[in-house]
Amino acid sequence: MAVKKKEVEVNLLEAIQQFCADKSLDREAVMGVIRDSLITAYKKKSGIETLEEEESPIKVEFASSGDGENVVIIVSRKVVESSPANGLEISLEDAKAVYPNATVGEVLDFREKPMELSRIISSQAKQMVFQRLRDMEKELLYQEYKAKEGELTHGYFQRWKKDAMSIDLGKVEGIMPKREQNPGEKYHSGDRLKAIIQKVELRPREPIPVITLSRASADFVRKLFEMEIPEIYDGLVEIVNVARQPSIRTKVVVYATRGDIDPVGACVGMKGVRIQSIVRELGNERIDIVQYSSDPTEFIANAISPAKPYDVKADSVGREAMVIVPEEQLSLAIGINGSNVKLASQLTGFRIDIKTIAQYNEEFSSPEARERLDKLFSPPAAVVEEDEDDGATALEDLPGLSTRLIGLLRSAGINNVETLIEISQDDLAKLSGIGQTTAAQILRILAESVEWVEES
Repeated sequence: MAVKKKEVEVNLLEAIQQFCADKSLDREAVMGVIRDSLITAYKKKSGIETLEEEESPIKVEFASSGDGENVVIIVSRKVVESSPANGLEISLEDAKAVYPNATVGEVLDFREKPMELSRIISSQAKQMVFQRLRDMEKELLYQEYKAKEGELTHGYFQRWKKDAMSIDLGKVEGIMPKREQNPGEKYHSGDRLKAIIQKVELRPREPIPVITLSRASADFVRKLFEMEIPEIYDGLVEIVNVARQPSIRTKVVVYATRGDIDPVGACVGMKGVRIQSIVRELGNERIDIVQYSSDPTEFIANAISPAKPYDVKADSVGREAMVIVPEEQLSLAIGINGSNVKLASQLTGFRIDIKTIAQYNEEFSSPEARERLDKLFSPPAAVVEEDEDDGATALEDLPGLSTRLIGLLRSAGINNVETLIEISQDDLAKLSGIGQTTAAQILRILAESVEWVEES
């Protein structure tokens, strides 16, 4: 029977060490968990749970011997004449069985193995150990995948959980809710797929971190472009904005940081080979590559592709635009269920009204109507000239403000430094193509370049 007990103990410790290696857990941290759990269990057995940790005379050692590596509990007990009052005392008779020269009042160390604890206490210690180890594993997985939020990953379709997809990511399973799936895509068990890690969170009742994946977000398309287009990865071409209606159409605004690079051509590739790989990944979803322009009318004309507008009128102050197209281009300009014009509006930040040439001529046939139209869509250049006459400081005078940022600001009706000073960071961040990070950068450049003078 003694041999059987020893084998069980050694196997238990080996199992814990194997678990530690399989889960990539730190061995010292795991041993600390075992140590704390055994001490807590021993306190319950001895009836001394209220004893503070720093006062505890109980220690745990991991000792190597000829029989393997053993776990030993060491308890400092006071020798008493009569029956012990608690687990920290021992009778003189029992003490002499281990220490023949023991005397009353001495404090001696007594060693025992966890297997010698009662069956219930031993089971409780084991449960505490594995619960703490599961908590450690959960926290490590959370930290690992939290750092990957927003990154592209791949996995294998496992099964459906109601409307959600369960994806095997290797160490853990990810969940792709219905709203994050690309409509129309069908998967079978074991199918490989790409997705973006959208959110990683800890939930009390879940044994592992909850990892939400997405194939329907605009950021998923952005990451595919970064992976497939070397110029984007190297920073020679920037993605200004992405607007998407999953499984129907996506529009990607690009801008070249060097004048000798065609950003649209770089994304399309020779004979469309680059863009086709992304289209296949998205289940043949239509993708429009839109070249950015600081001129709102040109930008809107580019964004409304594949339609080719006859004319574009834009009001940068009211953020409204009218796009005039030939009759045969009307359906292209609007798109399926209005998808094309909606996405173009999201990209440019303008409310876009589509009219055919015939509709335009009919509605604005009178001189009065044409005059109202001209006042509504007055060219932004007139505003710039007026500001310059007033002695306003041009945006180009701010060192460090790139041509692209100047274009973004002008398209929003911000044509000089004096106007820019009056705008808060939150309002800047709401402008098309800017966001919080770029807004903070603009205000930092402004603070470093403008000398503030208080009027007396």
